[in-house]
Amino acid sequence: MSVASPAAPKVVFTPLTGAIRALAMDAVQKANSGHPGAPMGMAEIAEVLWRRHLRHNPANPQWADRDRFVLSNGHGSMLIYALLHLTGYDLSIDDLKNFRQFGSRTAGHPEVGHTPGVETTTGPLGQGISNAVGLALAEKVLAAEFNRPGHEIVDHATYAFLGDGCLMEGISHEACSLAGTLGLGKLIAFYDDNGISIDGHVEGWFTDDTPKRFEAYGWQVIPNVAGHAPEAIEQALRAARAETGKPTLICCKTVIGLGAPNKAGSHDVHGAPLGADEIAAARTAIGWNHAPFEIPADVYAAWDAKAKGAALEGEWNARFAAYRAAFPELAAEFARRMAGQLPADWAAASAKAIAEIAAKAENIATRKASQNAINAFAPLLPELIGGSADLAGSNLTLWKGSKGVSKTSGAEGGGNYIYYGVREFGMTAIANGLALHGGLIPYTATFLVFSDYARNAIRMAALMKQRQIMVYTHDSIGLGEDGPTHQPVEHVASLRLIPNLDVWRTADATETAVAWAAAIERRDGPSVLALSRQNLPTVTGAIAADSIRRGGYVLSDAANAQAVLIATGSEIKLALDAQQALAAAGIAVRVVSLPCADVFERQDKAYRESVLPRGIPRVAIEAGVSDFWRKYVGLDGAVIGIDRFGESAPAGELFKFFGFTVDNVVATVKDIL
Repeated sequence: MSVASPAAPKVVFTPLTGAIRALAMDAVQKANSGHPGAPMGMAEIAEVLWRRHLRHNPANPQWADRDRFVLSNGHGSMLIYALLHLTGYDLSIDDLKNFRQFGSRTAGHPEVGHTPGVETTTGPLGQGISNAVGLALAEKVLAAEFNRPGHEIVDHATYAFLGDGCLMEGISHEACSLAGTLGLGKLIAFYDDNGISIDGHVEGWFTDDTPKRFEAYGWQVIPNVAGHAPEAIEQALRAARAETGKPTLICCKTVIGLGAPNKAGSHDVHGAPLGADEIAAARTAIGWNHAPFEIPADVYAAWDAKAKGAALEGEWNARFAAYRAAFPELAAEFARRMAGQLPADWAAASAKAIAEIAAKAENIATRKASQNAINAFAPLLPELIGGSADLAGSNLTLWKGSKGVSKTSGAEGGGNYIYYGVREFGMTAIANGLALHGGLIPYTATFLVFSDYARNAIRMAALMKQRQIMVYTHDSIGLGEDGPTHQPVEHVASLRLIPNLDVWRTADATETAVAWAAAIERRDGPSVLALSRQNLPTVTGAIAADSIRRGGYVLSDAANAQAVLIATGSEIKLALDAQQALAAAGIAVRVVSLPCADVFERQDKAYRESVLPRGIPRVAIEAGVSDFWRKYVGLDGAVIGIDRFGESAPAGELFKFFGFTVDNVVATVKDIL
């Protein structure tokens, strides 16, 4: 039937799109919470993409060569939940009825690993499209590495829905600019151009010429697509798929909440239930004469993608079998990597590499020790893909086998290193996409002080439990003359506050190599490596790598210790020197290195108490804010830290000025005793 919306031309509503609109209205109403506007406004776009083009298999959401779909405007989560349910994923109507409730599989915003078919956790605007850039980049890199003439086993598209909010967030500029530069031709984004955000009509605060903006990035832009006209959407999508050298932005003119007669086209439908009266009117308007959460059998049948998905995956399986016959080693490698498994010889080879690094006992900056570790581990791990936010020469993230990813198509465009440019936030979110895709282990890098720019993407990596390794160098006042703008006194402590993020601050080459190995092996979350600019002496000596792996250990003990010195990173040497000075004064102390408190806290209680015995006073030493250490030293202990911003001066002068001296440590120990 045809119904005129108050803010749109005549639209033909169908039972297929009616099912999306009804489920969105009903679930939000039942929860008394949510965003019905985006699902109702994007129903036609979703129907064309999901029923006609998306290559996926509801029975196997992890099929390696499926198309990836990202709902960047994740507040409209009932859209993806409706699509997953209708097409046959393991998401029942009862799950939809339980929308936004405790323990539900249909959380307020889509969560990867929580709902089958959800590729990434979205909600923080702009990050979904940035993850999509990473997903498309992963496809490009893996296709270049594994595909062979006549055997294209990596050949899928990445689709993203996004709205005005995603485009207003600066991260969309960072990520989409790089996507254009790298020519990610299999990335197709649909812009839900409805002119509405929570505060109302966006024309008062968002008047960018979005098509010209994306054209400037190097995207193909298809403007002014009638977002409620299926054939116009189909035509645009075909043009997008035909362009293989550029990503595509399809700008769809839509009406938010289309179908709600009195609220469509306004912010009233953006983030609140429609209300019983408006839902009843909407049902009449769209011709939907069914009870809440009731979907007719013929609508289910028209949406069901299980048979088509099984056929698509079956065809790919046959192609992969032919690939395995022609290239057995490559096929085995692809399967290993997509399963997230490390090489069979990793444990022995990495242990050997760590032992060789320890034997050298080099006095070097831990950023250089990190580069040495990459040089040792990267040849063992073809899945390792690095990058830096325009600081490769300072972060020391390039290794002997680094090859930059480029716009060039085919095998020549692949590589294992991404020059991200000055895009810390975009870099981290793109790397989340690389990790989410599978087959790659990304590492990123910048100065520790600029981790602030990437903060929410770091948090999302931890929330999504993704294996990303974040190399943050210039970790303290030890960088010296650049001054307080570049001296990250609060950053290590603040990163430690993020749940599920392992933060390593290492003291020498051995600790750094072990931290790298632990980060590579970790499959349930990201890791930070906070590394020094200045050279540091070897302090671990004969300490076993297994001790370092536990996050905290006794570095240097003393009989009948009267106090414990706890330190990390560059302050470990200070603790050891103070131990000697105190011994000369007749005071025995133990020195504990705590490179990763997160890992240490996961050890059993008996081990933790063996390292930090009860009843012995403690002094913590770290060139950063002191509050983190209070839980370790208690009321009777002390912290030598920095609770103000730094200064511009040579590093040696700064350490003295802020009290990082043997004399001050000795005096502090004597004071608590």
